[in-house]
Amino acid sequence: MNSNNPFLNNKTFSKATSRSENTFNAVVIENDQDMTLSGTINRSLILFLLLIASATVIWWATFNGMNPIVPAFGGAIVGLILVVIAAFKPQYSAYLAPGYALFEGLFIGGVSAIFETQYPGIVTQAVGATFVTFGVCLGLYKYKIVKVTEQFKSIVIAATLAIATYYLISWLFSLFTSFTPVHYGNSMMSIGISVFVIIIAALNLFLDFDRIEKGVEQRMPKFMEWYGAMGLMITLVWLYIEFLRLLSKLSKK
Repeated sequence: MNSNNPFLNNKTFSKATSRSENTFNAVVIENDQDMTLSGTINRSLILFLLLIASATVIWWATFNGMNPIVPAFGGAIVGLILVVIAAFKPQYSAYLAPGYALFEGLFIGGVSAIFETQYPGIVTQAVGATFVTFGVCLGLYKYKIVKVTEQFKSIVIAATLAIATYYLISWLFSLFTSFTPVHYGNSMMSIGISVFVIIIAALNLFLDFDRIEKGVEQRMPKFMEWYGAMGLMITLVWLYIEFLRLLSKLSKK
C-alpha cells in the first residue's frame, strides 16, 4: 500500500531510480547526490520558513485593510497546480516545492487572518496544536512506539480516502442544493467529525515519515529531498486547517 500523500507514494518514488539499482537520466549518481534524511529535514525547514514568510505578509496586509480572499484563493489555486506538476515531474521539485510553499503561504495567511478576526487567539492555538501533534508523532515513530505495518497503512489510507470522498460529495451537494453537510456548524456530530479527521491527518504523518525513510534507504536522487519535504508540508497544512476548523467550532459553544 502507498502513503495517501500523493507526493510520498511508492509509485512516485519508484520513478526516481535508486543509486543501487540503476542510473537516473543516464548519469551515475554519486554518494553526495543521494537523498539523505538530514537533507530532507533541511529542505523541510526551508519550505516552512518560506510558507511563514508568505503567510506573514498576507496576515500583515489583512490587518491593514486588505481583503485576504483574493490572495488566499489565488494561492490555493496556484499551489494546487504546482502540486499536480510535481506529482508528474518530481525531478523539478527543487523549483516547484519553494513555489508551492510561497503560494500556500498566501492561502494559509489569508485563511488564518479570517479565522483570527472572528475568533481572536485561535491561530496561536492551532499552530501550537499542529506543532505538538507533529512532535508527538515524530517521537512515536522515531522510537518505534508506532510501527508502520501494511495493515496500518491500509487502515489510514482507507480512512483518508473516505474523508476525501465525503468532503467532495458534501461540497457538490451544498453547491447545487440546499443540503447542509453534517460537518458544518458546531453540533456534537460536527465536532466529532473534525476530531476524527485530525486523527487521520496525524496518522498520515507516520506514513510520510516511513516513506521518506524508505527513500533514504533506497538512496533516491537528491531532488527527492525537496519532493519528500513538499509532501510532508502538504500534510502539515491539512492538519493545521483542520485544527482551525475544530477550534472555531469549539469557540461557538
